[in-house]
Amino acid sequence: MKIKKEAVVRLLKNHAGVPMEFREMMQAFGIGKAERPRFKEIIDGFVDEGALLRLKGRLYILPAETEGVAGKLSVHRDGYGFVMPDEGGEDVFIPARYLRQNMHGDRVRVQIVSKKRDGKQEGRIIKTLEHGFTRIVGRLERGAKLSRVIPDEIRIGRDVVIPAKDAGKAVNGQVVVAEITSYAAAGRSLEGKVVEVLGWPDEPEVEVQTIIRKHELPHVFPPAALKAARAVPQTIAESDLDGRTDLRGQLTVTIDGETAKDFDDAVAVKKEANGVIRLWVSIADVSHYVKPGSALDKEAYLRGTSVYFPDRCIPMLPEELSNGICSLNPQVDRLTMTAEMLFDRSGTMVEADFYPSVIRSVARLTYTKVKKIVVDGDAELTREYAELVPELKTMEELALRLMEKRRKRGSIDFDLPEPEILLDITGGITAIVRAERNLAHKIIEEFMLAANEAVASHIEERDIPFLYRIHENPEFAKLQDFKEFIFNFGYELRLQEEKVSPGEFQRILDQAAGKPEERMINEVLLRCMKQARYSAENVGHFGLAAATYTHFTSPIRRYPDLVVHRILKKQLARKIGEKERDSLAATLPETALHTSKRERVAMEAEREIVELKKMQYMLDKVGAEFDGIITGVASFGFFVELVEIFVEGMVHISTLKQDFYEYVEKQHALIGERSRTTYRIGDPVRIRVAAVSLEKKQVEFVLADHDARQTPSTETYDGGEFPRIPVRGKWPTAAKGARGEERRSGEQDRRAGSRDRRKSSPKGGRRRR
Repeated sequence: MKIKKEAVVRLLKNHAGVPMEFREMMQAFGIGKAERPRFKEIIDGFVDEGALLRLKGRLYILPAETEGVAGKLSVHRDGYGFVMPDEGGEDVFIPARYLRQNMHGDRVRVQIVSKKRDGKQEGRIIKTLEHGFTRIVGRLERGAKLSRVIPDEIRIGRDVVIPAKDAGKAVNGQVVVAEITSYAAAGRSLEGKVVEVLGWPDEPEVEVQTIIRKHELPHVFPPAALKAARAVPQTIAESDLDGRTDLRGQLTVTIDGETAKDFDDAVAVKKEANGVIRLWVSIADVSHYVKPGSALDKEAYLRGTSVYFPDRCIPMLPEELSNGICSLNPQVDRLTMTAEMLFDRSGTMVEADFYPSVIRSVARLTYTKVKKIVVDGDAELTREYAELVPELKTMEELALRLMEKRRKRGSIDFDLPEPEILLDITGGITAIVRAERNLAHKIIEEFMLAANEAVASHIEERDIPFLYRIHENPEFAKLQDFKEFIFNFGYELRLQEEKVSPGEFQRILDQAAGKPEERMINEVLLRCMKQARYSAENVGHFGLAAATYTHFTSPIRRYPDLVVHRILKKQLARKIGEKERDSLAATLPETALHTSKRERVAMEAEREIVELKKMQYMLDKVGAEFDGIITGVASFGFFVELVEIFVEGMVHISTLKQDFYEYVEKQHALIGERSRTTYRIGDPVRIRVAAVSLEKKQVEFVLADHDARQTPSTETYDGGEFPRIPVRGKWPTAAKGARGEERRSGEQDRRAGSRDRRKSSPKGGRRRR
C-alpha cells in the first residue's frame, strides 16, 4: 500500500479545517478492512513526523489549523519535558506520553491541552520545527554489525545506532562525536556515523572536550579571525590618540582576581570639595580594533561571550586582543572608553561625562591585596602601595555610599555562598571551597554598576535605539505562592496591583536575616525571579531597582558590551542620523536574542563542568557523613546541598522512614501523615553519601540515621521510578517547581538581579549584574 503524505495533507486541507474521522479517511482512499492495520500504521507515522495531529476519538487535523505555541523543548532525565515559548511566558509541561519522538533541545510547536488557574499549562507536541542536535557526543559500544553511541547528555534519552562501516577507528568505550544521519520516527531508531574520536572518558582533557562539543561551543578561531588578530599592532600609535582625553597622569588601577589574565576595566577616584567624589571607570576600547562586519566581529558575535571552565577560558576574542592590546595591563598605554561620574555625599550621581581616552594603569591590584590594605591594614602591603592607599580608602568610602544608595532604592542583594573549584596540575579536583566575596569585590562591583547605569541613562535620554540589560518583574502566580509560603513564618508580602517592588523583597530578606528560616526564604525567593537578559526594549532591571541598565564594562568577554561601545562612540561623535537609527532599530532585537541565547549556552556548559568536577570529588566519599541544607523539595524526595563543599544530591522518598508523605507544594515541604515529620526547603539535615554516578551525573544521599532494610520497593510511572509509598502530590507540578535547572535546563542563575557571571578568572573574579 502506497499512501503519500502529500495526498493525506491535501485531503485534510479540502476538509475546510474540520477534523476528519479515521473511517472517513479510509473511505476517501478506498481502504478495505483487511488493509486497515497497514493504513493505520502509515497515518500514525505521519502523526509521529508532525505532519498530522491526532485528536481524541481518532480525529485528524493539520497542525497549522490548530492553535499552538512554538518554543524550545527541555527534557528531564525521567522522560517528561517543558517547552519554553519563544515569545516568553509560562513554560508548557509536556508529559512523557506526549513527547513523541522528540529530543531535548528540539524547537517544537505544542498544542495546549489544559491550563490551570495559576497559569500552569500542559501540552502535546504537534510538530518539530527544528532539531536541537545534529551531532551527539557519547561513549561508543562497539558491536560486530552494529555499534551504538550512548549520549553523554542523558536528557536525549536514546542511543544512536552506528552501522559497522560508519564506526571508523573508534575503540569500544571511547568518547566519540556522532553525526545524526536519520532522526527517530515511528519504528525507527536514531542513526548516525562517528565523525570524531575524543578519547577515553576518564581523561581530564576528554571531559572538557566532551562538554565543548556537546554544547557546540566555538573553541578554535578560524584562520581569517586569527590573521586579523595577528595584524593588530600591540602598541599604541600616535594617530590612535586623536580625539582622546589623556588620563595617563592619573592614579588608575585595575583590581581583579589573582589568576585573571585579561583586564578590561580600570578605575580612578578623586575626593573634591564638600565631600563629593569623582569616579573614572575606563573600559578597554575593543571597538577601536574590532570593526562591524570584520572577521573578528563575526566570530565574536557567533560566540557571544567568553566561557569559563575551572581550568581554562574559551575567549570571545583571540589572545592578541583579549590578553594583549585590549587588556589594561600595568605600565603600558591603552585605549579606553571612560565614564566620568561625580557623586555627592548620599551616593547620588550629580554629573556624568563619557569620552574616548587613553590611560596607563599604575598597578595591577588583586582583591586579596586590596582587602589586606583597606580592611586588614597589612603593614607590608601598605608600605608597598603607599601612594595608592589614600585612593583605595576613597574608593571604599564611595563604594559604601553607592551600596547604601542602592539599598535604599530597593536593590536586592542575595549574598548566598558560591563554590570555587581547586584543581591540581593534572586537572584533578583537590577541594571545593567557598568563594570569597570581600570589600574589594564590592568596590569594583559598585563602580561597574554605576557606569553601566550611567551609560544606559545617557543613551536613553537621547531616544537612540539601544541594547539594554533587563530583568522583568516576577510573575503574579509565583508572587502569590511566595506570599503564602512566608505567611507561615509571620511575614507579609505587600503586593501592588499584582506586582511587587524590589524593595519589598529586600525588606523580607532583611527581616529574615539571622533567623532559622533565612536560608529557606532566600531559596524560595530566588525561584520567584526571572532571569536577566538582553533586549532592545527597556523594561528596567527589577533586581537592581534600576529604571534603565546596560552592559558596558566588559567588551573583551561580552559581545553586547561591544555593541554598546559602538553606539556610545557614534552618539558622542554625533554620527547617529535617521539611517543609523533605522539600522539599529532593525538589528538590535536579533542581537539581543542571539546574545541572550549564547549567554544561556555558556552558563549551561560552565555549570555542567563544575557539576562533573563535583561528582568526581565525591567518588571516594561514599559512606561519609556531612551536614547539608535542603534546597528543593518534590513529590519524589528532596535535594540537599552540603554545607562544607557545595555539592548537591537527592534524598529519595523511598529511603525515608515508612510513612505516608504528602507533598505540599506551596510550603515546599514533604510531611509525614502519621509522624508529622517535615522536610522543608532550608531545613538543615545530616546525610550520608549513598552512591555517586558519573554516568547519570548525580549523587544520592540518605539521612544519616537511615536503615537500608526499611527501604521500600519502587515502581515505574511516566518514565521515572517512584516508591510504592502513596505520595500525595502531583508529579509533574512537583517536578516543575523542584529546582531551577529542572524547570529551565541550564538556566541556574536565579540571581539575575543580584550578580552576573565571574569576570576573567574561573577561580574567582567579580560578580556582575
